[in-house]
Amino acid sequence: MSLRFHVVEAASKKQPVPVPQPAERPSKYFAKYVFNQEKMFRYLPKDTYRALRRAIEQGEPLSREVADSVAGGMKQWAVEMGATHCTHWFQPLTEGTAEKHDAFIEHDGKGGMLEEFTGKMLVQQEPDASSFPSGGIRSTFEARGYSAWDPASPVFIIGDTLMIPTVFIAYTGEALDYKAPLKKSLAALDKAATAVARLFDPDVKRVTCNLGWEQEYFLVDEDLYAARPDLVLTGRTLMGHSSAKNQQMDDHYFGSIPERVQAFMRDLEIQALELGIPVKTRHNEVAPNQFELAPIYEECNLAVDHNMLLMSLMKRVARKHGFHCLLHEKPFAGVNGSGKHENWSLSTDTGTLLHAPGKTPEDNLRFAVFIVETLMGVYRHNGLLKASIMSATNAHRLGANEAPPAIISSFLGKQLEELLDHIETSSTDTLFSMKGKKGVRLDIPQIPELLIDNTDRNRTSPFAFTGNRFEFRAVGSSANCASALIALNTAVAEALTGFYERTTQRGGDTRAVLETLREDIRACKAIRFSGNGYSEAWKAEAAERGLDCETSTPLVIDRYLDPESIAMFEHMKVMNAHELRARNEIKWETYYKKIQIEARVLGDLCLNHIIPVATRYQSALTDNVFKLRSVFPADRADELCAYNVQLIEQINDHLNTIVREVDAMVEARKAANRIEEEREKAIAYHDTVAPYIESIRYHIDKLELIVEDETWPLPKYRELLFIR
Repeated sequence: MSLRFHVVEAASKKQPVPVPQPAERPSKYFAKYVFNQEKMFRYLPKDTYRALRRAIEQGEPLSREVADSVAGGMKQWAVEMGATHCTHWFQPLTEGTAEKHDAFIEHDGKGGMLEEFTGKMLVQQEPDASSFPSGGIRSTFEARGYSAWDPASPVFIIGDTLMIPTVFIAYTGEALDYKAPLKKSLAALDKAATAVARLFDPDVKRVTCNLGWEQEYFLVDEDLYAARPDLVLTGRTLMGHSSAKNQQMDDHYFGSIPERVQAFMRDLEIQALELGIPVKTRHNEVAPNQFELAPIYEECNLAVDHNMLLMSLMKRVARKHGFHCLLHEKPFAGVNGSGKHENWSLSTDTGTLLHAPGKTPEDNLRFAVFIVETLMGVYRHNGLLKASIMSATNAHRLGANEAPPAIISSFLGKQLEELLDHIETSSTDTLFSMKGKKGVRLDIPQIPELLIDNTDRNRTSPFAFTGNRFEFRAVGSSANCASALIALNTAVAEALTGFYERTTQRGGDTRAVLETLREDIRACKAIRFSGNGYSEAWKAEAAERGLDCETSTPLVIDRYLDPESIAMFEHMKVMNAHELRARNEIKWETYYKKIQIEARVLGDLCLNHIIPVATRYQSALTDNVFKLRSVFPADRADELCAYNVQLIEQINDHLNTIVREVDAMVEARKAANRIEEEREKAIAYHDTVAPYIESIRYHIDKLELIVEDETWPLPKYRELLFIR
């Protein structure tokens, strides 16, 4: 019996891991390991507490004296919680997080040690910047970089370590992470949106961007995962024929959660809640072994931090339960991939800006303005928004029937479409009302009246309005949420800035607002689409509308360096041209390296796993044919051997094609590697190397159906995709 059979058998016998149940309700242990506002009030002097709250809520700078006082209170709490180390926790341009731990110890001057944690250690550290992606900003011999505390994101404890969320910048001042430009984009959006909101309500003090992410993921048994080198090294299966049953019966979506998975989810939720992550929703997703987790909405910066923390927590908790958590956008062919829908909204200190209907006609006008200016930002920079979510991994998912197409458009729903059309064509400056949810009585006994939303949903829309928020559905499951939000926030900030300037030039009254609004409704009309985003007709129509229809990842990434993109980021003070060029170098390099790794892994699996096994089976068939011919007369032997001879020929054809294409792929990779310029190398990998990966896979998957099951070396889809 092959190793694969032993692994599958062991996986099938696993039992759920008991999950310790807290003695208290979630509300009692929520944020247990977070230095939140309640703990700030308890551990900090009153003046320090007030100064820190002003820094968090109003952006006031903290003095070193206040930082020292904050550090003292943090250390007291952390030590009481069992912490012995601290680290600056940041988000470099690797799509992951980074940390360097330092102990709470210093010399006491008397030959001993004392526990110490100062404001200097809290506010600033110097991790080596030379080995993180910098796109040429830092040479390998120029190592200095700085991490700086972000007071807006609470510190937390994992194990024995106090984790301090920080930004990460180069010695020369450029951002080397996602958090720094995200915070700048949020500041730009706050400034622009507040100015527009004050046209309607002078008392508005600030505008906050809110985010609710939906994290999709796959779970596979850890033993089966370890037996698949392609999963281990690339995050996806580079080969594997579809299971006879996968998702076609639609029975996994919202189905009963398997017992082992339920134990994992419960454990994950407890640990997430203890870290202040307000997880709320869990369910089966469409594909077998695919699931989703979603939290309550939070302020955008904090929500991004929580998503990054949760992704690492998911992997750690999954291992405890005998699973491996897959966050790759397309780990399995033939079934749905995984996304990370970003539900984006705006609110003021007085209420939600994207909520309709409003209590007054003025509220409805304000709602329409913020909807249209969001559409303006998305329309002007639709190619950039696509670039912000494009990657080697997400490219496998976009455009497939379970994911948004690789063309950015926005679905608004019938009522909102009619509202904008009415404003556009109206010849008066009168305000308007909107309909709220309507009640519908069902002709079913005992079922209460339902409240029906004023908009439906369009699952093919990458950027759909869904009630009081826009849902950016094209974001990939493994991505840092900030990548898309930096582009979206900045684009909307630019649109709102332009709206405010043109409106105030016209006098700033209701007539001026309506005049500018009509102007922008007409300008961004091309981004509004309510039909089937998967259809071929839409691709042609989108091109006619002037929308970006490029699908090559390296070419899509070019949009960051369009003159209008650079001008927008610089005008909004989010990133400069130098930082944008550096980030593109990283994106191109990351793209071709992922394709390079996949090609190398595939070549190794072909030569060391697939070809030897298929050849041995072919030899067994050949031996059988030889023996039959030696026993039976020629005419009878031909009849008896016909099927085996056919299999031998098929195996030979597939093997010859695999060998030929692996050799060609290696040569294409060598040629691409000789290209020095990162963009051109990425294009070469996309055009000349990546196509071989899918072509070779086709022939391997055909061999999987031919070679006897007992000798096939790798766990199959029917084994990987169904938790026992």
